[in-house]
Amino acid sequence: MKLPIYMDYQATTPVDPRVLEAMLPYFRTEFGNAASRNHSFGWSAEEAVEQARGQIASLIGASPKEIVFTSGSTEAINLAIKGVAEMYASKGKHIVTSQAEHKAVLDTCKHLEKTGHEVTYLQPDKTGRLPVEAVEGALREDTVLVALMWANNEVGTIHPIREIGALCHERGVLFFTDGTQAAGKIPVDVEADHVDLLCLSAHKLYGPKGVGCLYVRRRNPRVRLVSQIDGGGHERGMRSGTLNVPGIVGMGAACAIAEAELEESMTKLAALRDDLEARITASLDFVHLNGNREHRLPGNLNLSFSYVEGESLLMGIHDIAVSSGSACTSASLEPSHVLRSMGVGDDLAHSSIRFGIGRFTTKEEVDYAAGRVIETVRRLREMSPLYEMAQEGVDLATVNWQAGH
Repeated sequence: MKLPIYMDYQATTPVDPRVLEAMLPYFRTEFGNAASRNHSFGWSAEEAVEQARGQIASLIGASPKEIVFTSGSTEAINLAIKGVAEMYASKGKHIVTSQAEHKAVLDTCKHLEKTGHEVTYLQPDKTGRLPVEAVEGALREDTVLVALMWANNEVGTIHPIREIGALCHERGVLFFTDGTQAAGKIPVDVEADHVDLLCLSAHKLYGPKGVGCLYVRRRNPRVRLVSQIDGGGHERGMRSGTLNVPGIVGMGAACAIAEAELEESMTKLAALRDDLEARITASLDFVHLNGNREHRLPGNLNLSFSYVEGESLLMGIHDIAVSSGSACTSASLEPSHVLRSMGVGDDLAHSSIRFGIGRFTTKEEVDYAAGRVIETVRRLREMSPLYEMAQEGVDLATVNWQAGH
């Protein structure tokens, strides 16, 4: 086993060797521009792009013609939300989303609010899930779009997508879902799930960074978008720009592998995740699961450790790459907006750790990570008077803290 251990698979994944193998020829020998229609170099690139379109469409139950290539999910989200908002503005200017969405969705919605759109930000339940009734209650005559992620990137909670999609179709409202964390990890079927628009990103499923796509439904209903990048009319006019052929080939290969190995992968990841959680909770008290125990991604485990400060915990397990619920990456020490939307208190949010388990995680790594976490939490709690009081059964919420004179 090599240190450090990577357990941040929700942030990104290593490129699968089989994916890299598929990409290599398109950097050197098959380097044509897929839009070059006059020679074999262009035809060969175009053929590779079309094959990848088919592989991606197959993973999510779409038709290849419904796949529009982008530079990743953030761009696809902008194209989906702004593209719909502009195209259907005469029908209405109301959008429904949730407080726990990825920043790419929230910031895009904030941008639209400045241009006269109205956005309803629904609050998920304490497990991070949005019941279909909550969405139904928010729909109005002028609602044009519901934008909800399939699975949450921080806590792994999965929304009842099929029910929400059916409701939107019944009401004639378009349904966009951010499938970045879901595609290739759990079954996704845009037809059965009544999804009109869905984005995904290659680097979340063992493909390269810098390439993604947007699925845009072509019938029942046919979705139309205003393009956000103009020039040359590539991708049926929805997204101009020379296609990243090697990246697209890699994304196609990654999707084909994910589809072939989906069942096996779900079983393996859920077993490793459950093992990690069981080992930690067997040795430590005051550990809280963030997310929904029943409806969650197989490779995601988000835990809060009471009476421990998140930054110290991260420093203590520095040889394990995980992410924390307090935004130590930004200048602010704001706790995660996702945990906050679920009603998790600041102290618990600051002590939360997201463990991301993936294709190359081993049992040995899980054992090591569990041991390091247990040892670090115990050491930090030994220094915490609050932990001692909690163990003695003192309800810390009722303590009257007097400042000394």
